[in-house]
Amino acid sequence: MSDDAPRSRVPGHIAVVMDGNGRWAKARLLPRSAGHRAGQRAVREIIEGCLHHGVQSLTLFAFSSENWRRPEEEISALMELFLRALDREVESLRQHDVRLTFIGELGSLNSLLRERIARAVAITAGNRKLTVNIAINYGGQWDITQAARELAAAVQRGELAVADIDQNRVAGYCQLSDQPPVDLFVRTGGEYRISNFLLWQMAYAELYFTDTLWPDFNQASLTQAIHAYANRERRYGRTGEQLAHTS
Repeated sequence: MSDDAPRSRVPGHIAVVMDGNGRWAKARLLPRSAGHRAGQRAVREIIEGCLHHGVQSLTLFAFSSENWRRPEEEISALMELFLRALDREVESLRQHDVRLTFIGELGSLNSLLRERIARAVAITAGNRKLTVNIAINYGGQWDITQAARELAAAVQRGELAVADIDQNRVAGYCQLSDQPPVDLFVRTGGEYRISNFLLWQMAYAELYFTDTLWPDFNQASLTQAIHAYANRERRYGRTGEQLAHTS
């Protein structure tokens, strides 16, 4: 298998649920925090892989709104890892023309983490080669709910009529509205669910599941996922015969 899929068949936007850090650590008789640290190395690998393949956007599910139910010590360790990773990686991202953004209910995070997030966003704001979106304290249902609230408020202020609300309007109020919809969803760790991630943005995404635990997911793994995507027929409700006539 070639390392490169044809550029016309490379997904413009990849979304990833990075699952398996805890199981990776447990299998090695290590604390869960060791798995999360190993997972950070995998993040670097996948960013490099996306740059190599020419992917436009990469969205990583770092911390869901449901993850607050985890043990307090694990949450504290995760937040500390976020802080260290931001401080350590942001200059490298800037040099490689990677723009960093964050989505989710960020107001619930501690002030120090919000400060580091704002700094990282500012430092990389002018970059254009790849946009990496970090979803933290994010949930797809929350995303659609906040979009509905903003639309309702616009109607209430007289800025919008109810009849004007269509799919494009809703999409404009959801997170990532400035980026292409998700083409390829990847979940590592052997689970077969999307876990309340980007419910609106993944309406037509191709789904790719792998048993590989996230710390073991590397550039070769990403290439395999991209090749699987490239070999699928994306119909968007049409038949294969219709697609053949338009190609």
